[in-house]
This record gives sequence, C-alpha cells and structure tokens, in this order.
Amino acid sequence: MKVLAGNSNRPLAEAIAAYLNLPLTKASVRRFSDQECFVEIHENVRGEDVFVIQSTSFPANDNLMELLVCIDALRRASAKRITAVIPYFGYARQDRKPGPRTPISAKLVANLITTAGANRVLTLDLHAGQIQGFFDIPTDNLFAAPVFVQDIKEQFGTEERLMIVSPDVGGVVRARAIAKRIDADLAIVDKRRERAGESEVMNIIGDVAGRRCILVDDIVDSAGTLCNAAAALMDKGALSVSAYVSHGVLSGGAVARVSASKLESLVISDSILATEAVRLCRNIRRVPIAPLIAEAMRRITDETSVSSLFD
Repeated sequence: MKVLAGNSNRPLAEAIAAYLNLPLTKASVRRFSDQECFVEIHENVRGEDVFVIQSTSFPANDNLMELLVCIDALRRASAKRITAVIPYFGYARQDRKPGPRTPISAKLVANLITTAGANRVLTLDLHAGQIQGFFDIPTDNLFAAPVFVQDIKEQFGTEERLMIVSPDVGGVVRARAIAKRIDADLAIVDKRRERAGESEVMNIIGDVAGRRCILVDDIVDSAGTLCNAAAALMDKGALSVSAYVSHGVLSGGAVARVSASKLESLVISDSILATEAVRLCRNIRRVPIAPLIAEAMRRITDETSVSSLFD
C-alpha cells in the first residue's frame, strides 16, 4: 500500500499517512512556466496498491488535471490498483440537466477519472448519491456524520432542546441520519432559489421556538443559504443556531458573511484546504476527517467492509 499526495490539500494527505503509519510516496507534482502539470514518481510502484489523495477544490480545473496526470503516471508505472481518494469531489453540483443545452459535468469528470486509469474511487459526502452511478468502477462514498455526531455530543452534551435542521428539502435524508443518531427532532427550511448562488428562505417546517438548532448540509459555498436560514430560525424563536457542513468551499465573501451572521458556529471538515480567512474567522471551526478516510483506505487494502464504519 502506497499513498501519493497531490498539491490540493497536503496537510490532509500527511494526516492520513500519519494515521496509517506510512510515509508519503516520494514524487514531484509541479508546474512548468506555462502552468502545465508535470508528475514524476521517485520510487517503485510496480504491483503496488496506490491511493492518490487529491480534492478537486479551488482551483478546480488545475487540481482535477493534477489528479488525472497522477493517475496516468501510476498506470504507466504498472501500479496494481489505483484508488483516487477525492475528499471533495468538484463539479458534483452539476449532476443533472437543470435546463436545455446544459452539461452534466459530474458525469464528464467521472469519465475522465476512469479513462485516466483509476480502478476505484473513494470520496466523502457526495452532493448527490447517484453520482456513484456515474462511475463504471467501484466507488465508496463516505459520510462525515459519525465525525459530526461525536463533535455535537462533545459540544452540546445532554442538551435536550437540540433540533437538527435541513436548510432545504433536498438535504432531509442527510439531516435525518444525524437527528436519528443523537435522538433529536427534525425541522426543514423551505427555500426558493431564484438563481445560482442566491437563495431566499420562505418558511420553516417545524416548531423551532426555544430550541438550539443545528443546520446540517454537505457544501457551503457562498454561505447565503446558511446565513438566511440562521436568520429565519432566530426570527422564529430559536435559542441559537449552529451549522455542520462537510465541505467548506467558502468562496468570495462567504467568510465575511458567516462572521457577520446569526450563526453561533460553523463546523466544517478539512476536506478542503482552509484559507487564511477561514482559519482566522471567529465562528468557523474545523474537525479532522483524516482518521475516517484513512480507516476506509485500510479496509479497502485489507478487502474488508467499508460500510460497517457507519453501522
């Protein structure tokens, strides 16, 4: 078993390697002066089970190309099996045709990864579960729920007024899974999105008055949805609002928006490398996802059950 790290999230790759008690595979992943990606592996990988760790976060196209070139280099070096470990799967929100003459980019990316030579994919909290079906190779979709549940129990203890809230109808299944684990009630924010990146909260389904609300989502990008939902929940009488989100994209003015919002705290995983603004923000906190991913990688190599991680 060998672990190769791309440049998108080096600290996460190092944490995964440390958990597995393995050194990262020696390799050069660099750019030419015209920004062409070049990969050179400095040790023998022939016949090895190799895991390439690379989130396709910002800059998404550069990081995706880096992943593809790494996979191609390993395939040509005769690695026995290549697993693309993609903690954050970019383009996942383009999983269907929202209108005429639009692409399904998530399927295109799946095709690129498969054609490059990956034998398997390991990812975390896909935006839509059906994206697993876009791949014609085995795909394991991990869930951050166990990590979040443990953190919620540590932060809130035996608080009986907890209520898990889904920020939109599409996230109900994800929110219900966490609500079930901590034996909490569930509420839903009915949201109408007029255009990409903008949302307007319409109604709260459920009685949140006097409750400590926890919003649960998979991606926070502009943070407009979360901040609007937090304001709506407070207006309906909630005592406090926190949020747990798997992937902190936090583009543009998102960090400033979160800092000025009614959110008591925003907890994200480290699937995406944090910017300086994220690290300094008073109400954004990160929880490590490396142990979960590393344990799944170990089980893939040992040919044991990955799904039992979530039983």
